[in-house]
Amino acid sequence: MKYAYGVTSALLLAGSALALATGNPAGAQVAQNDDSQMAPIVPRAGAPASFAQLTAQLQPAVVNISSRQRIRIPAQNNPFAGTPFEGLFGGPGGQGGGTREAQSLGSGFIVSPDGYVVTNNHVITADGQGEVEAITVTMPDGTDYPAKLVGRDAASDLAVLKVDAGRSLPFVRFGDSRQAHVGDWVIAIGNPFGLGGTVTSGIISAVYRNTGSAVSAAYDRYIQTDASINRGNSGGPLFDMKGNVIGINNAIFSPTGGSVGIGFAIPAEVAAPIVAKLRTGETIERGYLGVQIQPLSDDLAASLGLPKNRGEFVQSIEPGQPAARAGLQPGDVVVKVDGKDVTPEQTLSFIVANEEPGTRIPIELIRDGRRVNLTVTVGKRPTEEELAERNFGNDNSPDADQFGSRQPQPSEQGVVERAAGVAVQTLTPTIARQLGFSEGVSGLVISAVDDSSDAAAKGLRRGDVILSANNRPVTTSAELEAAIRSAKGNERGALLLRVQRRGQPAIYVPIRLR
Repeated sequence: MKYAYGVTSALLLAGSALALATGNPAGAQVAQNDDSQMAPIVPRAGAPASFAQLTAQLQPAVVNISSRQRIRIPAQNNPFAGTPFEGLFGGPGGQGGGTREAQSLGSGFIVSPDGYVVTNNHVITADGQGEVEAITVTMPDGTDYPAKLVGRDAASDLAVLKVDAGRSLPFVRFGDSRQAHVGDWVIAIGNPFGLGGTVTSGIISAVYRNTGSAVSAAYDRYIQTDASINRGNSGGPLFDMKGNVIGINNAIFSPTGGSVGIGFAIPAEVAAPIVAKLRTGETIERGYLGVQIQPLSDDLAASLGLPKNRGEFVQSIEPGQPAARAGLQPGDVVVKVDGKDVTPEQTLSFIVANEEPGTRIPIELIRDGRRVNLTVTVGKRPTEEELAERNFGNDNSPDADQFGSRQPQPSEQGVVERAAGVAVQTLTPTIARQLGFSEGVSGLVISAVDDSSDAAAKGLRRGDVILSANNRPVTTSAELEAAIRSAKGNERGALLLRVQRRGQPAIYVPIRLR
């Protein structure tokens, strides 16, 4: 099969080369099940023979950006504290705790004749960790200008600079990325690896690509391109064939660190409004609900009896935030927000982030198989630093497993063990105290996990407590067995468990049944 695939690819390439050489349109075919002669399907006219003229017009507005920052070094214990050598290691009791100098290099583009420059926030702040001391913008002709940081936004990874050149500068404009289509030609201009003025070309590989990034969840929607993008291209423009900026090159997917043909650009429809606000000094405010969510994966959808990739699952609700006040609950599946379908290309985080704080919007969700409609007043999204400090839903508990690790024994192989791959027992007050749970917690404690089961693959371990199965509380093995039989009777291939681990909030975990 691999050989056949390679030959097929070679034939397609050869066919394309022959069509170009003879002047015949590539791909002109007739449907095999139609006897009539159909008109050939040909590419739209305008495929460029060269990008030279377009590049000559655009390249003068693309600049190199270098910055110098101070990065704080976390303090460490000083092994020489109290000795004559302690001063060599950061002073009394601590090693480091000072700062170090760092430099970054990237790209940007001028968007006005008076010198406003757009780039990525991580280009000028060392991935958000540095305190900027100096920024230099280098023009294509080698002229350097000191730049002032006008505004930056960590959530969207955008920044606006200003240079005073004393003259009118060449500039480019934002286009409408909503008109971009998969297969459209694009060119990227930037400074990969510090090589100034590098031009690469390709096509749009996908529009509205969601990468699954938790860091940029509010803006995890990119244009994907196969135009070569490497380190140093960050902040540079992605142009359409009209010379408009339809994206800002931001990241690549690469197992090697170099370009493998998968690059991501922030769409102009997202970037342009933020850049306009940063230029005028406005504060960027975004909507916020206060929920921890996850996509509706195959197993999660199967456990709920719902189609996959339509909606997002609510794992937990932050107390006192808009979602809690509106009545959303853990286990809800949000399918529509403000009239917009929640999909992998249009996530809940993206929709809500683009709502004005204070706006009342309708939310449609599925709860226990029923459609429920709520209205929520959108809150103001905290800063990225505040969100990181909250550590919402993260694991702060010890890694040690009090019970150790154990496989279910043959004598334990009942319905639960065979189907779900775990052995359970009722959580008594004595066991709850041993595990560090409060007296009010009730459920089933996992006493063993089959290493070959989906439960093990999903991270369940001995000592975890199952609170519910398919949204029904379970306190006995018989109740869990009934939930498994019900799921199988409804032809569901997975069981939705709500599980709690010591020191962590409860989460939902879909387990494939055997």
